[in-house]
Amino acid sequence: MRNKGVVIHYYLMLLPGLVWLFFFNLLPMYGILMAFKDFNPGIGLLKSEWIGMENFKYMFELDDSKEIFANTITIALAKMVGNLIVPLVFALMLNEVKNRLFTRTVQTIVYLPHFLSWVIVAGIMLDLFSYSGLVNQLLALFGVEPILFFASPQIFPSLVVGSDIWKEFGFGAIIYFAALTSINPEMYEAAAIDGASQFRRLISITLPSVLPVAVLLGTLSLGNILNAGFDQIFNLYNPMVYSTGDIIDTWVYRVGLINMQYGLATAVGLLKSVVGLFLISISYTLAYRFANYRIF
Repeated sequence: MRNKGVVIHYYLMLLPGLVWLFFFNLLPMYGILMAFKDFNPGIGLLKSEWIGMENFKYMFELDDSKEIFANTITIALAKMVGNLIVPLVFALMLNEVKNRLFTRTVQTIVYLPHFLSWVIVAGIMLDLFSYSGLVNQLLALFGVEPILFFASPQIFPSLVVGSDIWKEFGFGAIIYFAALTSINPEMYEAAAIDGASQFRRLISITLPSVLPVAVLLGTLSLGNILNAGFDQIFNLYNPMVYSTGDIIDTWVYRVGLINMQYGLATAVGLLKSVVGLFLISISYTLAYRFANYRIF
């Protein structure tokens, strides 16, 4: 009886989370019907005309749809690669510093931007890279004409990727620091006795020890290949950079909520969710195969 009572307590603890999950994740899925209807807010979802796959066909006929999918994949892939390599290199470099006070101070400083919202970071970026901002002032010292960074379609993706890496690499490095602390110090001592240089120890001991973690993070990140960062781009972009900066989420926001093409926006969002589910399944399969990681 006592064990049964404990189990009931666990279910009661889960209840608030399950209620939240039902109302905010499961119940809204009823709106998926909108992707298959010519939705008219005046008569409601059920009474709107059923048009089947017409919204999906129309989506693939639009030039915008090809552009936003290409932009999303390009930006997301660049972020994935950058957020794997930069934290790894940073963690390896900082691990070689023997002054613990210095390393902890640097860790704390680079970790802090993770807690800033994109509203704040975007404001800083827009101010720094504005026509009369600090970056253009520094470029003027070398005789370079002011650049409209956030009005240039060629430069905008680099700013998006760079600012995301700057904001998140400190947080990502924590995982690598945890992997580095698990390395047996005796391995370094044995290598030093054998005459291995510090660089050789880095290549032969440190890097192979953290490589499985990097592989795991890389495979798990495949599921986010269609998530290029709505919050970030929404706060940074403008109509002049739509050609290279508009992604699925921002396009769905504009088409669905501003232009009121609810069916088309829902169709694009549904397609993204289905592809994302497929990619997440693949990423977890690869993570189990190459890094022996599994959830279930």
